[in-house]
Amino acid sequence: MQDAQVTAGGARIRWVEIAGHDAAAPPRLYLHGLGASSGPYFTASATHPLLAGGRALLMDLLGFGISDRPTDFGYTLEEHADAVADALETAGVRDAEVVAHSMGGAVAIVLAARHPHLVARLVLVDANLDPVVPSPVPPAGSSGIAAYTEEEFLAHGRDEVRERVGAHWWSTMRLAGPEALHRSAVHLARGTTPTMRALLLELPVPVTYLRPEHDGPLPGEDALTAGGVHVVAVPDCGHNIMLDNPEAFAKETARGFS
Repeated sequence: MQDAQVTAGGARIRWVEIAGHDAAAPPRLYLHGLGASSGPYFTASATHPLLAGGRALLMDLLGFGISDRPTDFGYTLEEHADAVADALETAGVRDAEVVAHSMGGAVAIVLAARHPHLVARLVLVDANLDPVVPSPVPPAGSSGIAAYTEEEFLAHGRDEVRERVGAHWWSTMRLAGPEALHRSAVHLARGTTPTMRALLLELPVPVTYLRPEHDGPLPGEDALTAGGVHVVAVPDCGHNIMLDNPEAFAKETARGFS
């Protein structure tokens, strides 16, 4: 496990690092989604024969997993991206291949836009590209968490979310700082200006976007493809593509980095 200080107050991001056996291979960064942790979600992928070889950093965003959970941090997508950038600089990583799931994908887009020297290629895994329209019936994801005020979430919302998300997601969500989880969800639902989609289309690096085949085309998928994003429909999976269909995930991710 490695770590780096990323705030003036001393908060530290931590990651599991796999040294690899190919010194010439580019470094690879893995970023998890909301309420997750990169180790449980990506270790099997990072060590898969199609993806193993180079240095791999399975990084937990500030507020999640094994990283610190400061309560004086804003947890905007921009702040998450800048914290990751500070950690990569400390680790001596540049021109990384980035594999990023869900909210981690949104952070990765902002990272590539704000710190272009750090990102050489992107594989986005069912990542958030647009602001979320509020729903009258809160779902289990980010918009459901964002539907609470922070005070409501700390008082009772976290317990209610635990009942909605199920045991698998809760196994890592329970490690998140309550403030970190809520603020990250609020800012993910709110998105960025310009939107993550607009930022993505301006990136000068190769981008692959993996989506579950069962979900059907993404909104605006034709425009993404026309803009140079390689969109791949992965069969036999849900949102957690790397866990549901690890072989197809490894194959398409390796193809995105070839």
